Amino acid sequence: MRTWITRESLDDFAQFEDIVREIGSVEDGALLFFQGRVRRTNRGRAVSRLAYDAYGEMAERELSAICHEALERFDVGSVAAAHRVGDLGLGEVSVAIAVTSAHRDDGYRASRWIIETIKVRLPIWKHEHYEDGESHWVGAPAMEAEAPAGGARFE
Repeated sequence: MRTWITRESLDDFAQFEDIVREIGSVEDGALLFFQGRVRRTNRGRAVSRLAYDAYGEMAERELSAICHEALERFDVGSVAAAHRVGDLGLGEVSVAIAVTSAHRDDGYRASRWIIETIKVRLPIWKHEHYEDGESHWVGAPAMEAEAPAGGARFE
């Protein structure tokens, strides 16, 4: 298993292929590779770029925990997963996942579970920037309009 959070590009398939060769096995007949890319539109809005921010060490630990859990839940041989942070342009890869397994169905199920779990558990936040100049934190919890104890106010 190999996981990492990086500011470096994840666009190169070859880096993942090399990693899978290192951690995979001749018992694995399937290799599934998933890339999440920055797309032009989201919910009908024209996106110009994305910025990802992370709680560094915690994000690395959680990505590792997610992939360890996938190895335990599914009949797969190996897993590699990485997530970008920083500014990404249209078409750039934000997340990449590789899974090897004896049979493809196990690999597909594990890969799907990994990406869906990353979206819920990984402490990485996505800031969408739109062509009209506005921006929005995607998936950010709603801030309370009322002042909490201590007088601080969120807007």
